[in-house]
Amino acid sequence: MKLEKIAELIGGKLKGDGSVEVSGVSSVEHAEEGQVTFLSKRKFLNALNHSQASAVLVKEAIDISISQVIVASPELAFARLLREFHPEPKPKAGIHDRAVVGKNVKLGEQVTLSAGVCIGDDVEIADHVHLYPGVVVGDRCQIGSHTVLHSNVTLYRETELGSHVILHAGVVIGADGFGYALDEKGEHFKINQIGRVVIEDHVEIGANSCVDRAALGTTRIKRGTKIDNLVQIAHNCTVGEHSILVAQVGLAGTCTLGHHVVLAGQAGIADHITLGDQVTIAAQTGVFRNIESNKVYGGTPAVPLGEWKKYVTALPKLPDLVRKVRDLEARLNEIENKPHSR
Repeated sequence: MKLEKIAELIGGKLKGDGSVEVSGVSSVEHAEEGQVTFLSKRKFLNALNHSQASAVLVKEAIDISISQVIVASPELAFARLLREFHPEPKPKAGIHDRAVVGKNVKLGEQVTLSAGVCIGDDVEIADHVHLYPGVVVGDRCQIGSHTVLHSNVTLYRETELGSHVILHAGVVIGADGFGYALDEKGEHFKINQIGRVVIEDHVEIGANSCVDRAALGTTRIKRGTKIDNLVQIAHNCTVGEHSILVAQVGLAGTCTLGHHVVLAGQAGIADHITLGDQVTIAAQTGVFRNIESNKVYGGTPAVPLGEWKKYVTALPKLPDLVRKVRDLEARLNEIENKPHSR
């Protein structure tokens, strides 16, 4: 593909030779002749000067010998080129003879059911859905078009998936929420979880993450949200549109997240907490109270990020401060206990 065609494809402005033949894309460090790379930050400019790439995606024109394509977001443009040169492989449509299909199942066109797939009763699967080996779909589930379930995904009963959803290996959707009541004998009496889970369009969930069914009502992951590996979302939570939940995040029951919320790795949210729109929570933060929209918090318990940075900066100084305070106390005691001269 010629560079001028690439510029047209990603909506960029070409600077240089548009007739350059492009065979692929790569990072600045590993790009070879015939490949396109991108410059996300100027600190990588020195590496770009030593790169073998034939062209570069940039936010603004730079002084360099190779051809450039100027775009609003080099990283986004690069991601689109990755998809163009390396489209996601799709299995051949059809039902494997070792797939098990229940009663009253409705299958759309170009559906793939791989070996070991097990489909319950009264399930609806739309067009162009791909289920990889070992996927289990419970009774009365619904799966929207162009959705992909990788190996060993489990959907419990009555789960609803939108279109263009991607669930990676080992994801479990709709397992019982963690709910018990202490009975007269001091034993934990299980509270039946009779709700369901709804995953809206264009959601992606990473390997071995879990979204629990609601005790009553619905646990909902809204449109465009991206969830990393090993994330736990408890019963009755609502995660707003286009949010990001990074690895090992945990949401306790009945949390509500606004749109474009970002939870960094290992952040934990206590039950019945509400986070407003566009809230960002730093890694390993513990949140125990509601947070308004457009705030950035860190630490445990969570405080505004600026305060948390002050705490972290001061923490290494505490041992010296304690020693100084003790020395001052000792000197003060010595002065107070010294006999007064007349």
